[in-house]
Amino acid sequence: MTRMAKERKHHNGADELLCEAAIAVDRALEEMDRKIDWLERLTPVNIDEIWDGFQASSFRSMPDSRYGEGLDQDAPVLRSELFSLPVREIKNPIVEALMLEKQRELDRQIELVRMRDKDGFILASIDLFGHVSERFLQTAKDLLATVPVLTPKQEDVGAAEVCEAAEAAIAGYRKRAPTFRCGIVVDPTPGTSMYVSAGDFHVAHDYRTSRHRVKPLIAHEIGTHVLTRHNGRRQPLHTLAGGLCDYDVLQEGLAVLGEYLTGYLPADRLRVLAARVVAAHMAAEKETGAEIYACLTEQHAIPSKDAFDTAVRAKRGGGLTKDALYLKGLEELLAYLSRGDKFEILFLGKFALKQLPSLEKLIELGILHPPELLPTYCDDAAARQRLAQVRKLPLSALYQETPQ
Repeated sequence: MTRMAKERKHHNGADELLCEAAIAVDRALEEMDRKIDWLERLTPVNIDEIWDGFQASSFRSMPDSRYGEGLDQDAPVLRSELFSLPVREIKNPIVEALMLEKQRELDRQIELVRMRDKDGFILASIDLFGHVSERFLQTAKDLLATVPVLTPKQEDVGAAEVCEAAEAAIAGYRKRAPTFRCGIVVDPTPGTSMYVSAGDFHVAHDYRTSRHRVKPLIAHEIGTHVLTRHNGRRQPLHTLAGGLCDYDVLQEGLAVLGEYLTGYLPADRLRVLAARVVAAHMAAEKETGAEIYACLTEQHAIPSKDAFDTAVRAKRGGGLTKDALYLKGLEELLAYLSRGDKFEILFLGKFALKQLPSLEKLIELGILHPPELLPTYCDDAAARQRLAQVRKLPLSALYQETPQ
């Protein structure tokens, strides 16, 4: 039996509720998402060189970022393939609307990568991720002024310990769902921290953190990003694995909240998320990496290493506003939870809160189904109690002074 046949059997006829055009478009969009891979194409490969040059200039001048392969040659072909898809032939109007949204988003992603290090990059970033409003910028500055500066825990573990914890987490999920897949990649590029790409967990070989942060960070990366990809792959609509349009906001909000529910979202982490908003705003205003670094260290008491990482992230490609989404996602998620809305449904795949009513309707129609897997912390009584408390917490109180 082929893999596709097995998937059809698993879905118990759910695919049969989708017309051929819907299935074809869904699979094609998923594949195109993988090909574009904008995050990988906007990840600097010379972070050590940038830091060394920045130090050598006494923090006055930040060297340019260098990147891997771009999309200049492939962009016209990808765009032609994208707009030749039979989206308008999809019979279910909800599915058609979701696929149209995703089609337009992928076009904007192609443009984002194509404009890398060109004058139009900032506009392409704002078109894709939005701008930082004055209200939200003030929210971030208020957090930086009120969330306390606490002494960070010692960075006493490295990539080996993080990989060991990741392996244990993956094994635990695989026991509950044998099809759960996640590779572990030790990235030879220095300073790239940790992230998930195409369902695999990446950690830089030189990464270090506090042992108290390992479990929360695994909950962020594997318990949110990898898990929702898995759940999306188990849906008849596979675009829920790569992500529907604008999924980043909810994904990052859920991932950061997972750190809190697991037991340790420190004050300095919340402060860095606020600093990313300030940095994204400054990058959109075409301020330099050195100017962003100086603002964060001198005006907002962000530690040098965090300020450098934040500035480099904000200047990716020429000025990337994506980093403001972490705090925005957290703010929107807290507002959603404060209304008493359902938590577990948020893990059925990667999507935006605005799409939830449509997805719930597709569940009612039998086209989609509830999430197969939930984060392991959902089984923990202390985490469930924290979730109940979170529903009443303001954003400024969403941190823990000590590991729980």
